[in-house]
Amino acid sequence: MAETLKQVETVATYPAAPAGLSDAAAALDANVVWARIESYTAHRFTSRAVVWTVEGAGEWTPPLTPATIIDAEKWESGAWVTVTLPEGPYGFDLPGDGPYRITGTAGAGPVPAPVAEAFRRLAEYMAEKQDHHGTSSYKVSVGPVDLEASRNPAWIARAMINSGAADLLRPFRRA
Repeated sequence: MAETLKQVETVATYPAAPAGLSDAAAALDANVVWARIESYTAHRFTSRAVVWTVEGAGEWTPPLTPATIIDAEKWESGAWVTVTLPEGPYGFDLPGDGPYRITGTAGAGPVPAPVAEAFRRLAEYMAEKQDHHGTSSYKVSVGPVDLEASRNPAWIARAMINSGAADLLRPFRRA
């Protein structure tokens, strides 16, 4: 089976942020939120150029969707040589060990409603105010009133899951 060794995407633009965000979430850089979503999924919602380096003989399917293959080359005798990839039942059937350099595009719109909602949830979670950045817990006492709060130090790293965005993105996940 052929294996994808490397994938290089050229991202020109991301989709616009969906409507209905709070002021704090709308102030975030939408590209940061889209980058987090796209790193979690195999789907792309704006078109971009992609180059895959693939090695091994057998079935190969582009790991991004929707994808269109434009050109394929095989490394032979110290140079890239253009080849035609035969289609197989599950993608393309690479006839030799390669390596292959496959160029194409990935991505198309529009953004499905579950993905727009995942963006909203993730952006709102990322925009939550953290009163004491860099701390996992703190306590404030003013007279008889005590305020104690704690938050997992990895709260932003787990934002995709804790926000509920991951559940909505499950159908768009990498295979």
